[in-house]
Amino acid sequence: MSENYVYSGSFPDNSRLSLQADCESCFGLCCAALPFATSSDFAMDKEAGNPCVNMQTDHRCSVHNNLRQLGFRGCTVYDCFGAGQKVSQHTFGGNDWRQVPASAKQMFEVFPIMWHLHELLWYLTEALTLQPAYPVHAELSAALNETERLTLLSPDSLMKLDVAAHRAAVNVLLLKTSELVRTEARRQQKDSSRRQKTYERGADLIGAKLKGADLRGANLRGAYLIAADLRNADLRVADLIGADLRDTDLRGANLTESIFLTQAQLNAAKGDANTLLPPAFTRPTHWSTINP
Repeated sequence: MSENYVYSGSFPDNSRLSLQADCESCFGLCCAALPFATSSDFAMDKEAGNPCVNMQTDHRCSVHNNLRQLGFRGCTVYDCFGAGQKVSQHTFGGNDWRQVPASAKQMFEVFPIMWHLHELLWYLTEALTLQPAYPVHAELSAALNETERLTLLSPDSLMKLDVAAHRAAVNVLLLKTSELVRTEARRQQKDSSRRQKTYERGADLIGAKLKGADLRGANLRGAYLIAADLRNADLRVADLIGADLRDTDLRGANLTESIFLTQAQLNAAKGDANTLLPPAFTRPTHWSTINP
């Protein structure tokens, strides 16, 4: 990218910390509230509201260190964006559903709603760090404040919230942000030695051979990149919101300035020590076990 292009690859600590899972402050909501089905990600079926058989009374996982080996890869990929501790400690005031069984059903139903809100907070927080999106920063800031206000609602109010409508309104701003940022990035690109690939939103790129591809500023929103080969690809300032990166090979790829990336997407992908990440992210531990 051009030296003049300004991108902040990390978020202010005070806003980022609350959007990262703190399992010690959560009542194991992802292990109790959410359903899953037997698949390549889960070794068995579980209905929503039923605690996982591997969940202990202290909300810890009895097989946490061996989840992938036992067929629970989906557990290692999931990220609640801090919604778990928010519901546990704020919405329900630190009252454990095990100790207050009457609260369990509502707590489990509120958790996915809070997850949606916290996911939006993650994207909005990042959007406000992107200088080319300055023309919509005021709107983004207002949306961030409104979303934060919604996360502080009572359980009953959260249950009545039309979270889909709120997501749709925020998405309009995120689309504007993406277009502003990617347009500026493409404008400043001086290296035209490689032919850049362009894709539409939601592109079907399952298993695509994109090794070394120049995807700078690409619109990969909602793209299906399952098992795609993106080794050594340049994904700087590519919009990855909602992109399915399950088993995507990111070894050696450059994601340092990718926008709207999440930790869950990285957890679902394959990578190595040569994969370049934004500073706000953690390199998944399972990456080191992947054969070159």
